[in-house]
Amino acid sequence: MQSYQRQYLKEMGIEVWLDKNSSVAINETVVEEQVSAKSIATEVKVTPPVFPEALINLAKQVAACQQCVLHESRTQTVFGVGNPNADWLVIGEAPGADEDSQGEPFVGRAGKLLNSMLLAMGLPREQVFIANILKCRPPNNRDPQAEEVLACETYLRQQIDLIKPKIILAVGRIAAQNLLKLETPIGKMRGNRYQYPDSELPVIVTYHPAYLLRSPREKRKVWEDLKLAMQTYKAIV
Repeated sequence: MQSYQRQYLKEMGIEVWLDKNSSVAINETVVEEQVSAKSIATEVKVTPPVFPEALINLAKQVAACQQCVLHESRTQTVFGVGNPNADWLVIGEAPGADEDSQGEPFVGRAGKLLNSMLLAMGLPREQVFIANILKCRPPNNRDPQAEEVLACETYLRQQIDLIKPKIILAVGRIAAQNLLKLETPIGKMRGNRYQYPDSELPVIVTYHPAYLLRSPREKRKVWEDLKLAMQTYKAIV
């Protein structure tokens, strides 16, 4: 296991014990066996890829959207960021204050933890695409309302159709329940493989990084979820 992977696993609260006579982790699945070599992270700064015209046009539609009341209080929309040809699509709930200010999903402390989660899998942030169920911040970070989710649903489906990911990682209860049209508690959704509605696209559910900051003991459960996601992805490619 690469040293940087041990570093990010440690940041997630996962201790990786090594046999003195071996470089193989005893109590964790070796990451290199779970993901393809091309997805291994490096410390090299990656230039963000340019969005294709269709995705740029969709982002413009989102920026001008007034389909729900959230447009009245937003600073800006948060369309999404990352590789438009990504195999991995990470979907969260909605922008928070930092995201609303910067126009990018998963920034701040939760974003840093998400980056560590991805790097533990061998995926730099620039290699995946990250989006949210909602493109505008709900006031005071309240839960999204049904009509707000519905207003953004078409945008998210178009993003999925244009990016054509091979797997979705849904982070957080609200993202998972709205994405999959389920009311199952997230604790019971974990550990299962789902499919995005009307498609064969696999969806793996895990806890939101913001929740992990409040409940760090749950980080080990997230590592189990990430290993399931890697196994699911490996079976596809």
